Amino acid sequence: MKHSKIFLSLGIAAMLSSCSDSFLQNTPQGSLNDGIMNSTESVDLLINAAYAGMSGMLRDYGDPTFRPTSNWSYGEVRSDNAYKGGGGTGDVYDVHQFEIFENRADNGNLDQKWFTFYCQISRCNSAIRVLDKATEEEIPNKNIRIAEMMVLRAHFYFELVRFYNKIPYMELDLPESEYVNVRNDEFTRDQHLSRIANELLEAAAVLPVQQPEVGRVNKNVALAYAAKVKLYQAYEQDPATNAVVNINRSLLNEVVQLIDQINGYELLPDFQYLDLVEYDNGPESIFEIQYSENDGSGAAGRINWSNQLCSPGGNSPYSGDGFFVPSQDLINAYQTDDNGLPIFDYQSLPDYGVVEYINDSEQHLSNIENNVDPRLDFVVGRPTITWKTWKERPCQSWVRDRGAYGHNCQKRFLVSLEDPHISFVGCWGLSDLNWRIIRYADLLLYKAEALIELGRENEARGLINQIRERAMNSAYVKDFNDPSKDAANYKIGLYPAEGWTQEYARQALRTEMRLEKALEGERFFDLVRWGIAKETMNRYMRAEEDNRIYYQGQSFQDGREYFAIPVAQYNFSQGIYTQNPGYPSF
Repeated sequence: MKHSKIFLSLGIAAMLSSCSDSFLQNTPQGSLNDGIMNSTESVDLLINAAYAGMSGMLRDYGDPTFRPTSNWSYGEVRSDNAYKGGGGTGDVYDVHQFEIFENRADNGNLDQKWFTFYCQISRCNSAIRVLDKATEEEIPNKNIRIAEMMVLRAHFYFELVRFYNKIPYMELDLPESEYVNVRNDEFTRDQHLSRIANELLEAAAVLPVQQPEVGRVNKNVALAYAAKVKLYQAYEQDPATNAVVNINRSLLNEVVQLIDQINGYELLPDFQYLDLVEYDNGPESIFEIQYSENDGSGAAGRINWSNQLCSPGGNSPYSGDGFFVPSQDLINAYQTDDNGLPIFDYQSLPDYGVVEYINDSEQHLSNIENNVDPRLDFVVGRPTITWKTWKERPCQSWVRDRGAYGHNCQKRFLVSLEDPHISFVGCWGLSDLNWRIIRYADLLLYKAEALIELGRENEARGLINQIRERAMNSAYVKDFNDPSKDAANYKIGLYPAEGWTQEYARQALRTEMRLEKALEGERFFDLVRWGIAKETMNRYMRAEEDNRIYYQGQSFQDGREYFAIPVAQYNFSQGIYTQNPGYPSF
């Protein structure tokens, strides 16, 4: 059982906190803004409720199953890393629309996510307003608590910008009756990101390097997040087309300087430790959502409901819904050459590890002679391959609709079946494994990316190699029938100085970002930041359409780097919102 002092009052806070269904119009009933919560006596509940909002658990919409904080549907299914999965293309069709880029303004999933973000921001603002009125005598560490809320609020606004681009900014003291008068085109993407970064730096100036309670935001969280925001901001976009038109060197230098201020972290010695509860809040963890089990808050506790749909299905002992299935393209990308380096033109090769399906209990893999990065079998559950530390049988027939989605399932963010942290109460093999928003590997990659774009690629090579060396030294997956052998021809090498040009380094960085961070909810946002979403996704759909027929005839249209502004929110705004480029006007 895992507990954190910061969440002691979450049960009460959850009952008292909510948002109304028509967020932009109606005064929330029984919400954090009511008089009962507008006092210094309730400030701990307000702060705890804001932290609890990180998990996406809000009363009005229940659990975050269909609007996951892990962004598996928004950042991975929408990319070349994953298929929707589940029981076929019609199963949760809102997410299938993301997959084929038929993003529509009436998609209910998008409306719920927008609503949730602003509810989470409302919780932060409610806490800040009460803290502002208090004295240091009434609330010790008042300014630190305000800074914590500023960081959480910045996180939600950053997500809003990455999702929707054109968003309204609600001033702290703006009366709710005025929300309908706030336009969503008052500020540009650059202005939003600049404000978010400035608030994070303002908070960093107040926050301590360490907090007495696990899970509280500290100075390093604020600095790391500011570096991430500035990295996005550095890629300047044409607001009419979303195309990247310039890379701001000054902002890239700030990214490097911010990351250089962060100390005290290191990579875990084994990549697979990232999926062990024992390493939550460990040496690689910078900012993560805290989860717990059997804590009195419900049947299973505060486990990660965002991944409720994502446990393997089919004949899997997880008995899950089988959504979020890794793509064949992702599997192919893990192939390496004779030196253990990535093959950048892997799409010119035949599919790696093709499943020869005979029946549910008899399957074989063909075309497995090539070398592969060992992270392949840390990330992907492949038929006949050992599943984590489970000894009973390998992964096999664990996909519900194998005709639509193939035979492979996602392996990340699940604990092994015999792990004491697993829960089968009201869910399918979920756990209290924390969700990392920023980890130390991210900072190494962010810094390397900035250095490469600054023309300092030689300084970036060692940072990328640190991550590859960790993968190299991790315990490789063993053959299920003969544990003395590796399950595949694993080979991963370090990048040499020879041939390390800026262009090569850029390809290496972007590939490493994909392989190290696969299925962590970031891939599509990375493609947009680099300005290569359209070319990458169109190339991917053409490579996949023979096996995934729902890609046939589909293409990435200009402007689809961001989701459509939900029509329900346009209605709530009484018609003052404008739509993003690439979508029909309201």
